[in-house]
Amino acid sequence: MAVNSYREDEQLEGIGKRETLKRMFAHLWDYKLQVVGVLACMLVTVAISLINPLIIETAIDTYIAARDMQGLLYLAAVAALINVVFIVMVKVRMYVMARVSNQILLDIRQELYEHIQTLSFSFFDSRPTGKILARVIGDVNGLKNVLTNAVTTLIPDFITICGVVVIMVVKDWRLALASLCSIPLMAAAIWMIQKLSHRHWQVVRKKSSNLNAYVHESIAGMGVVQSFHAEGETQGVFAGLVKEHEQSFIQAVRVADLFGGAIDFCWGIGAMALYWVGIQMIGADHVSIGLLVAFGTYINMFWNPVMNLSNFYNQVITNLTAAERIFEILDTEPDIYDQEHAEELPEIEGRVEFDHVSFTYDEGTPAETKVLEDVSFQAAPGETIALVGPTGAGKTTVVNLISRFYEVQKGCVRIDGYDVQAVSMGSLRRQMGVMTQENFIFQGTVRDNILYGKMDATEEEIIAAAKAVNAHDFIMKMEKGYDTVLKERGAGLSIGQRQLLAFARTMVSMPKILILDEATSSIDTHTELLVQKGIEALLKGRTSFVIAHRLSTIQRADRIFVIDDGGILEQGSPAELMAKKGHYYNLYMAQFQNI
Repeated sequence: MAVNSYREDEQLEGIGKRETLKRMFAHLWDYKLQVVGVLACMLVTVAISLINPLIIETAIDTYIAARDMQGLLYLAAVAALINVVFIVMVKVRMYVMARVSNQILLDIRQELYEHIQTLSFSFFDSRPTGKILARVIGDVNGLKNVLTNAVTTLIPDFITICGVVVIMVVKDWRLALASLCSIPLMAAAIWMIQKLSHRHWQVVRKKSSNLNAYVHESIAGMGVVQSFHAEGETQGVFAGLVKEHEQSFIQAVRVADLFGGAIDFCWGIGAMALYWVGIQMIGADHVSIGLLVAFGTYINMFWNPVMNLSNFYNQVITNLTAAERIFEILDTEPDIYDQEHAEELPEIEGRVEFDHVSFTYDEGTPAETKVLEDVSFQAAPGETIALVGPTGAGKTTVVNLISRFYEVQKGCVRIDGYDVQAVSMGSLRRQMGVMTQENFIFQGTVRDNILYGKMDATEEEIIAAAKAVNAHDFIMKMEKGYDTVLKERGAGLSIGQRQLLAFARTMVSMPKILILDEATSSIDTHTELLVQKGIEALLKGRTSFVIAHRLSTIQRADRIFVIDDGGILEQGSPAELMAKKGHYYNLYMAQFQNI
């Protein structure tokens, strides 16, 4: 997948408007009992709204014409009573549908978040985090009014229109035809406007996504921005993205506003036709005042729902792109998933085998990069393997294939004889501990961050893990010890302290296979000496893969693999490789000659 940035509009692979709407409204089926209750309330309100003009006609032509005040008061009392019921039913339906629509948004957002967690690294490598957040938050929120109005507007207004048409035709078909003569013109106008509107709202969503991605990126990198005094440049980029979003929004709104204008125009034509036909063609002798007033009310009752349906349709067009963007992610198949008959990996000893493994990033694309080619090796249980080599040689790729963050394209990776692709990812990763140089500290207490490695760890296990990596002492010096609340990303902690906490988080899981990817690169020399003692104790009895550019940190490794040019150039103990005076010897001498 091509990498997308805030400078580029996302290209959506749409599933079609009809299918998108079908999937979006299918969520209402999960709340069918509540929806049926709302529909029942709406049938009552629609019936009352259809009766009201008949009451007006009866009041004028029967009671007022006959000066029957008692009958008129009785009719007014009935009208007041049923309209109180109308108000109550409206309030009930609004409350219930608000609850239903909010719950559906929670369901969709939860489904989207859970699906995103199943996607592999390649998905996250291909787009900024801000663009993913835009779909989880903004796009999901955009569906609320559509879902609510699908029940509270679409159904009752459609029923109202049908009821009004039937009553008008029954009362006087000539006046009915006159009132509805502009419907073909309205249909043609709406069809043309929606085609143009949908394209404009797609652009708005893309520009909003770009803006969201840039804001997330610039805030996350605010330290770099301020360090290089680049506030002016970032403000300029931000202003440009805001301007693009503003212009696209204005253009979309201008097109969307045409819906209302088209309806008003057709409404006016229908009203003029009604009174012209009623007075000029049929004549006052054949049309009573009450009937003409009733038809005037009905024509408003016809065009008001049409206007509402037009606004709803406009709303659907506006937010259809949001649904398309949500379903595009939901339709993204995970690159890495448990096979249908995946078995649980039993408790392992830690034997790791690469059997003629090859791996290429972005295979089959112009950005294709071959990293590993026909790599084979075995690591015995409890053995410590150090991986060295230039940047981009494939060291991290090796450990990512062991963790199954990427799938091998050729060959096989086995743990204790089990193909990692044939076992469940949960049973595999539960027995592995991964440490990198960019460890994320979550907002929460120190204890919460360590527990992330093993959610059911006891207090004794937490403290033991912290002591093992020499984090316990600095934790106890904090204001509330293990209950100290940390800020996002560990703000306020030194780089070394964040690294030690990450070590404790990894170690509390007591993994059978340990992966350290430049795990000590951000720690000062004094702290490193403390950490090394903890690492040595924890490496004992565990298969470990250590990636390090500082060759001084891997002198106690059982074997060192020198990786470059797609494979293992040489391997052996530190002493053996120094004696060979090959690739490792040259790396070692080049590093220490500059000290």
